[in-house]
Formats: sequence, C-alpha cells, structure tokens
Amino acid sequence: MDSPAQIDLPTLTDQEQQILSQASCPVSQYKDIIEAKSEKLNQLFLQQYPIELLVKGRATLIDQILATAWQAHGLNEEAQVCLVAVGGYGRGELHPKSDIDLMILIDDAGEVLKSKLGSFVTFLWDINLDVGHSVRTHDECIKLAQDDITIITNLIESRLLLGQSDLLANLQLAIDVDKMWDGHSFYQAKIKEQEQRHEKYQNTAYNLEPNLKECPGGLRDMQVIDWVAKRHLHTHRLSALINKSFLSEDEYHRLKEAVSHLWRIRWALHLETNRKEDRLLFDHQRSLAAAFGFIGDDLKRNVEHFMQGYYQSVAAIQQLNDLLLQHFEESFLYPDQSNFTEIINDRFQVHNGQLDIRDQDIFRKNPSAILEVYVVLGSREDIKGLRANTMRALQNSLDLIDDEFRYDKHNTELFMDIIASPHSMTSLLRSMKHIGVLGRYLPEFGAIIGQMQHDLFHIYTVDAHTLQLVENLRRLWLPEYKQKFPISSQTIRHLPKVELIYIAGLYHDIAKGRGGDHSELGCQDARAFCERHNLSKHDTELIVWLVRNHLLMSVTAQRKDISDPEVIWEFARIVKDQEHLDHLFILTVADINATNPTMWNSWRASLMRQLYLETKRVLRRGLDSPIEAEMLIDEHKQRALEILIERRVDICEAENVWDTIEEEYFIRSSGDEIAWNTEAILNHKSDKPLVAIKSLGGRNFSGANRIFVYTPCSDHLFAVMAATLEQLGLTILDAKINITTHNYSLDTLVVMDDNDNNNWNLDNAKIKLIQDTLIEQLESPSLYESLIQRYTPRILKIFNNAARVSLENNPEDIWSALDVIAPDRPGLLAMIGQFFMKQDVMLHKAKIATLGERVEDTFYITEKSGERIVDPNRIKQLCQQLEEKIDLFSQAN
Repeated sequence: MDSPAQIDLPTLTDQEQQILSQASCPVSQYKDIIEAKSEKLNQLFLQQYPIELLVKGRATLIDQILATAWQAHGLNEEAQVCLVAVGGYGRGELHPKSDIDLMILIDDAGEVLKSKLGSFVTFLWDINLDVGHSVRTHDECIKLAQDDITIITNLIESRLLLGQSDLLANLQLAIDVDKMWDGHSFYQAKIKEQEQRHEKYQNTAYNLEPNLKECPGGLRDMQVIDWVAKRHLHTHRLSALINKSFLSEDEYHRLKEAVSHLWRIRWALHLETNRKEDRLLFDHQRSLAAAFGFIGDDLKRNVEHFMQGYYQSVAAIQQLNDLLLQHFEESFLYPDQSNFTEIINDRFQVHNGQLDIRDQDIFRKNPSAILEVYVVLGSREDIKGLRANTMRALQNSLDLIDDEFRYDKHNTELFMDIIASPHSMTSLLRSMKHIGVLGRYLPEFGAIIGQMQHDLFHIYTVDAHTLQLVENLRRLWLPEYKQKFPISSQTIRHLPKVELIYIAGLYHDIAKGRGGDHSELGCQDARAFCERHNLSKHDTELIVWLVRNHLLMSVTAQRKDISDPEVIWEFARIVKDQEHLDHLFILTVADINATNPTMWNSWRASLMRQLYLETKRVLRRGLDSPIEAEMLIDEHKQRALEILIERRVDICEAENVWDTIEEEYFIRSSGDEIAWNTEAILNHKSDKPLVAIKSLGGRNFSGANRIFVYTPCSDHLFAVMAATLEQLGLTILDAKINITTHNYSLDTLVVMDDNDNNNWNLDNAKIKLIQDTLIEQLESPSLYESLIQRYTPRILKIFNNAARVSLENNPEDIWSALDVIAPDRPGLLAMIGQFFMKQDVMLHKAKIATLGERVEDTFYITEKSGERIVDPNRIKQLCQQLEEKIDLFSQAN
C-alpha cells in the first residue's frame, strides 16, 4: 500500500460541492455520494490506513456534507444562527456509524429561520445521517450548563462548523472556568461520573463482553483526561501535556497506541454490525478476531489472542488515566493544600497520605527499592497509595527487573514480605500488576495478563481471576464473611502459614493458555517459585500439590455421587490428611467465587460442605477403617426412626415400606430424607402420583428445594419430569431414582428456581403449581415431548461445540457412569432422558452441573436388568449415538 501522504482521503470535489449546494439537488445524489465516499474510507481501513487519519477524515467529510446542505437550505444567509459540532464530532472524530452530534445555536429565531432549520434537520435524516441535535439560545445553554456536567462537557469540546462565529465565541467565554464549574467542582464531578461508570461494569476492564467506550480503560477514560486538560490547561491536543510535564514521550505514545487500537476495533465493529455498536459481544469477537489476522484452526484461541490485545490496550489507558488524574489533582486542583511529609527512611516518605520516593533515581541506585516500596505500603494502613511520580518512576525502572534481580536473596525475601503483608495485600498485587512490576518479577504471571477464556463460565481474564481468588482468601478473615463462608472463615484461621495458600492461589492457573494440562504445567512454575524463594520442602510440596489438585474438590463435589461412601473414601485417600483437606477446601471455595460469583449458591456450598465434613470424618477414623455399607444403612435408618417416632408415625408400617426399597436408597439418603419420604408415602391415599416438595434447611442442603415423586415405574418417567420442571423455570441439580419390589419408582430431585439464584425457597403457590403440573404430565406422558422445545438465549447459541460423551466402569461401583459435556440448551436433560428410554437404559442417579455455556453432567446408569453396561460395542454405540443426538439438538436450538 502507498504511504498515507500518497493517498488522498475521500472528500468532496469542488464540482460535487457545487452540485450538492444547489437547493434542487435530490436526496438520492447526496446518498450516492455519501455512500461512495464512506465505502472508500472503509476500503482504506481494510488496507491498514492509519486509523487516526480515517477518524478525522470521516469527520471532515461530514463537515463538507453539512456545509453543502446548510447552503442548499439558505442558512448561510442567516445572521443569527450557527451550527456547532459537539461530542465526539466536536473533537473531529467519527467512526462509520457514530452519532453526528450537533447544536444549532441561535440568537433569535423568527418563523422563517425556524422553518429553514426544521427543513435542514429533516433533510439530514433523509440522506441517512445519524444526527442528534438540539436548538438552543445562548441563555438556555448557560442555564443548562450550570446544572448539568454532561452539557458543560459537551460545550467544552464544541467546534464551530458554520454560521456566525461570534455566537459560539461569546458562549465559550460565558462557560469559562472562572464563570462556572470551577476546577474543584468540575474535576470532582468527572471523577464521580467515572466511578459510577466503572461501578456499572464491576470496576474491571476484564469483562467477557466489554464496552469499548464505557468499561474501565475504555475510550471514555481517555476522554476524561482530555476533558480535564481542556478545562484547566486550555489544551486541545494530548501532546501538549508533554510540554507541561504531565506526560512523558513514552507515556504519550503508549496512550496513543492503545487508543488507536481501540479505534481500529471500533471501526471494524461498526462495519461488522452495520450500526453504532460499542459492545464486543461474543459473536462479534469471533469475526473481529479473523479480521485482525487471527485465523488459526482453533477458533477459541483466535478469539483469546484477539481479546488479549484488547485487554492490554485498556490496561494501558486505565494505568495512564490513574497517573494523569492524580498528577492533575496535585498540580492544579489542590496546589494550596498544606504539605505534610513524614520521613520513613532514606528512600521513602509519606506525602499528604501517599507514599513517595525521596530521590527520583532511587530505583536506579537501589533496584531492590522497587519491591521495598510495596513492603512499606503494606505495613501501614494509613497510607492511601503511591504518589504519581512514584508510579512513574516505577514504570520507568521495569527494565531493572531481570533474572539477576529475581534471584537476588534480598529481593525474594521482600516479595515474601509482600505476600505476608498485614494490610491490603491484594491491592498491593493489583498495583504491582497495574504498573507492570508483577509481570516482570513473575514472567509466568506476565504471560497470563489479559488472557481471556472464551466461555461464559470464566467471567474474568486469568490474571484478574487469580487476583480475585487471592482477594477472596483475604476476605475470609473479615467478620462480614463469616456468615456466608462459616467453615472456610473458621478453617483459614487455623492454618499455620496462611501465606502458603496465597502462593497456591497465585499459581493455580498460571499455565492457562499454554496448551496441555494447566494443573500439571503450573506445578513446575510453582515448584520453581518455591525453590527460588527458599521455602521448605514441606511447604513446597504442599503448594505444588494444591496447584496440581486445585480442581479435585470441585469436580468431586459437583460431578460425583458424594452420598456414596466409596467416593468419599477415594477422595480422602488422595487428600491424605487434614492439613491438605483444609487448604484444598479453602482454595476451592475462593476459586469458585473468583471464577463466576453467580455460580456460587447454597446448593454448591452445601455440596462442598458435605464433602469436607464427610472427608474429615473418614480421616478421623483412619483410611484403614472405611465406613461399611451396613453400618451406614443402620445409622441412616436409626436417625429416620427417631424422627418418625417423634412424629407419631406407625413404625411397623414404616418398616413395611422400607422392606420394598433397595439398599442403595438407604446408603445414599440421609435419615431426615428417609423419614420425610416414608411419612409422605404412608399419608398418600390417592391413586395419583405422589409429589411432595420441601425447602431443605440444615447444614448440608441450605436453600435448595427437594421434590419427591412416588409413582408406578415407566420408561419415560425421568424425561417427563425433566421437561416439566424446566418448563416451570426450575433447574434440576441432582436426581436419585430407586425402584421398589412392587415396581414403584422413588425419585428425589433437587431443584433451583432459574429466576432466583440465591433465594430458592418456593412459595405455596409455586409449590402447588409444580405439584399439579407434574401430576398432570405423569398421568398423560404423551404430552411431555411438546415441552422439550424452548427458546435458547442469544449468548448460548454462539457456543455450539460438539458434545463429548464417555462411559466409565469403576470396579467398586454398582452402576456405569456416563459423562456428558455439551452446549447448554433448554430441554437437553429431557432429551437425554428420552434417549435413555429408547435405548433401554435405566437411570439411577444424575449429577447436573451447568458451567456457563456448557453442561457437565454425570448419569449413573445400568441395563434394564440392573447390570452395568460393560459390552465394548454397546458402550461405543451409546456414546456415539448420544453425541450425534445432542449435536443435532444443539444445532436445531
């Protein structure tokens, strides 16, 4: 491609301007010319033409179009009006589908002028310009600007297009900083605006579907810098901040590079959607990744690489936004603030509550001070943060952090002091990441900065998730978290070296994005860290074990049958002792909450709590003394009898019911559940199916709802229940199915309400609706297939990965375990139940886990005879056919 200097941007020729300026020029000619010029700009974009010139070039083109239309409507002859560009257009920046924000400033509008202006604005819409406009007098602008920060901001960056220049000049004098919105009030209002905007996006730049303009680190953050500078320094170019010593040359170029990258993404996004769009939605991310050259076979990795570039750009803008706003605050917003300085040592001092360096070259003279500054910051609760010039000095010293620095014994001790900081340790790590220190000191951490995971389960980038996990660990010490995490909060206080779990948290996902098993690869990095920081062999092995097994407890609790003593014993065998169990439990709780807070609910909490307490019990008994099935059955029956006696239930009748039920029911059901089921069966006098529902309290299942169904066996039973409950807005989390000797099915399902993730207690009306609907469907099973089809949300449709189905037979299990990993779709569970029916497969238990856009379900099944499915051909056939069935179902929905 030719250099920019050799290519003319598309503008109106003299002849085109003459034609378009005529009152008789048809709308169609305007449209044709605008479309042709816009297409030329888009072609230049695809040819990698500098985005800054394109954005300015489109604004210039629109300037010319407006000038011709203004003249064609006779407005150039009017002396009491001017046309003003505001907003992004006022800055001379337009993307393909950006709004063209205009203000028509009038002195006195007579009927003729009003008619001309109305015709002019209508004409702009007719030629397909996305115009936003207002018509105001000088006095109206003043009144509105005095009360509205948005309006004064628009007026600050206003630009005269056409008409009487005196009108705008007089207005700009009237809104000057000495007339309204003084330095303090304007700055504070813009900061408050930014804080509110950031809060709307959870104060993180690392959202799954970020907004290019509004998210932290987005284009709006750069504009805040621009607005404050214009208001107080009367600069109209960011480069002017270099001469005023607010920005270094390097910082300016980093900021411009980051903004240019976002501009290129925004231009491409407008082309992709053919509308004004600032959200990087999942479906757009895929096409944009290809447009930016990420075209490998792995679509997921393409998107992740593209988004990593985006996150790095917003991180740069956010970093410089923080730096500049603090500089502004110190330099001209509070210049008369009394200075209070406390000397800490030869290197540091506290200046008005912020940590400052005493020598601008201190990091060059003493590189270890790069880490020492954070040790000092973490030792004092009264220090608010780092002063702007200290942040800049740190950024300019990052090259000093090399292998010699990393292996220096004094520096490794300083870093361990940071991990053990009594105050704001997570904030220290975030500041170190923000400035670049953490990624330089731990290059393996630097590699995951901005590393997204293209799914709905992981809502943060790997680095943001990691630091959120560490923060969650720290929060367990706070009194307000005791109620939500009672066992974790108590357990963490008994860890002899709490810093070990912080290190495990820092390294648990360190190898994400490298390919292969990130848990195994992460062990190598964790071990290297421990050895470099002189940790003992015991501490090193504990951290490495935690990194290797950080998913073990979550997978066991959510995908295995933890009511089975064999599952608990096998988990306990891997954990080995109470020390490993305590660390793993705390790490897992923090990890789930840092992955996606909406995924943590009372059901998952109850599973984790049950697994922890049952494993603790096994460890106390000793791994050589597993609990026998008979002992467990007796224990559960005895507890049930105590409850039934208290409730005055006939014990002989209860035992008659128990005699008809298989032993597995008593192994996998608590005494409370057995008593509830038994009493419900004895009190049921109708020929209709029994449907009982209760909200489960107690320590194991707080907040969940359990549905008990007792009805004659039928092949379609599970499919009917799954379809019906989903249609009622309920998600099945767990299912147990037991058969009696007289061919009745005892089905217990744990459900949650889709519309309320935390308060799952069903009201009486909802309970009656569930009971009536289930009974109706169970009595008329032919109706259920019509319930399977439901609307699939847009965001789920994007993820249509092939299903993976596998079947495993463990020697100690009485059932075969069928694992299904597939895209989440409404009706999927009912469809799988229908598949089991047609394949003559009996379902005994199901563990249902929805992880963002996918499900990871485990079904415990047998042949109709009750035998495990062991024939290799039968296994292969089942898995292949179910995969095909799910894939067709996913594509159709």
